[in-house]
Amino acid sequence: MTGIFQLLNNEIVRISIFSWFIAQTLKVALVLVKEKKLDFSRMIGSGGMPSSHSALVTAMTTSLGIKTGWTSPITGMATLVALIVMYDAAGVRRAAGEQAELLNKIVNEIYQGKFKEERLKELIGHTPKEVFAGAILGLVIAFLIA
Repeated sequence: MTGIFQLLNNEIVRISIFSWFIAQTLKVALVLVKEKKLDFSRMIGSGGMPSSHSALVTAMTTSLGIKTGWTSPITGMATLVALIVMYDAAGVRRAAGEQAELLNKIVNEIYQGKFKEERLKELIGHTPKEVFAGAILGLVIAFLIA
């Protein structure tokens, strides 16, 4: 248990998790404003505005750049990981969500309620705008706190 507390004492980890938390909280707030309903499932759900994955990895990379230098190998590695995560969020996971939506429609049309299927999760990826908003959020939080 000591290792977990030591990890949570790491400033880079704390800033990154805080950025994720703010992004997830913004998702709840945006659903409240847009749909007039309080949906706390957005605190742990993926997809939506802004991308909490992008906020987390951008805050991590920015904090590392501030603390260890922009030319340090660890900042370089974090930058590459952040790019992969953001590409995946806007590419692969978004495409999987679109396929899930289409499959859910097909099952509904074919079986028209006669079949108790488990719906596939559709909101798993991000639009480029959601990824960009998450990245800006992580950048701003890291610069304000680190």
